[in-house]
Amino acid sequence: MALPRLLAAALEARAALLSQLHSEDTDCYRLFHGTAEGQPGLTIDRYGDLLLVQTFHQPLSPDELSAIETFYAEAFPALTPIYNDRSQKNSRIRNPLPAERQQVAAQPHTARELGVRYQVQARHDGQDPWLFLDMRAGRRHIMQAAAGKSLLNLFAYTCSVGIAAAVAGARQVVNIDFAASTLAAGQQNAELNTLRIQPDFIKSDVFPAVRQLAGIGQPQFVRGKRMPAFPKLAPQQFDIVFLDPPRYAKSPFGVVDLVNDYPSVFKPALLATVEGGTLYCCNNVAAVERGGWLAQLQRSAAKAGRPIRDVEWISPEADFPSLDGKPPLKVVALAV
Repeated sequence: MALPRLLAAALEARAALLSQLHSEDTDCYRLFHGTAEGQPGLTIDRYGDLLLVQTFHQPLSPDELSAIETFYAEAFPALTPIYNDRSQKNSRIRNPLPAERQQVAAQPHTARELGVRYQVQARHDGQDPWLFLDMRAGRRHIMQAAAGKSLLNLFAYTCSVGIAAAVAGARQVVNIDFAASTLAAGQQNAELNTLRIQPDFIKSDVFPAVRQLAGIGQPQFVRGKRMPAFPKLAPQQFDIVFLDPPRYAKSPFGVVDLVNDYPSVFKPALLATVEGGTLYCCNNVAAVERGGWLAQLQRSAAKAGRPIRDVEWISPEADFPSLDGKPPLKVVALAV
């Protein structure tokens, strides 16, 4: 099927969802999910006034890019298209842009989701535009649960979950991430919204931070080696803990490995969750089967003396279709 027909079919399939999202003050969503809609490796997203076209398997030909721009110029005439080719090693953006488009891509823009304002940027020192759209269902769930609650947001990235919780009336929000640049974007997100509280933004490796909050503590020395400096935090449990680790990361404090060792981050997050609270766990590795992953979490929780009382799966919304009903992003809310 020719690319314009694929784009038209995808847009038609989203008609009801887009109507709903617009009524909810949302102007950021996926318009084309190529893996399930006919062209693997191609994604097309709206972020406010930006149309972000990205390729992950192979670059677009000039004719394909022209066809995409022509189609969306009619469907969404106010959007500025930005094309990021990320098909090379490490998903780094390789293609140059015309000067005018480059200027637009390098500027911060505001996108809206469920009434919350977020800063996005099509090109910056990192790779992604600061808001992961497939996590909308998770943020929606948090906004429905957060009023009056305390929330700990681990591996917070640009703090979208924390800001959504604060907008929804959380009484306390703590965001923890090791990267100053993404926390700065989170602080900008806070400033874009009217909040009753001031969220906390803590620059720290998550391991020592969550261990301290969980009451486990972080030693100054491990196997005779002095650990790098880390912020000192008092023990505290939270009503809601949101755990969204990267696939793999290694630091002096520990290793994050979503395939082989999720319990290393799960256990301290569980112990930082108040009894009767909710721990949200995320795993974005497509090869991880959700039933086996959940069984691993249940075993780890039982071993820690905090068995899981109830389970609720949260699936991406309809702009992220899946051919087999098994989307790569898995989010589960655990009543503990």
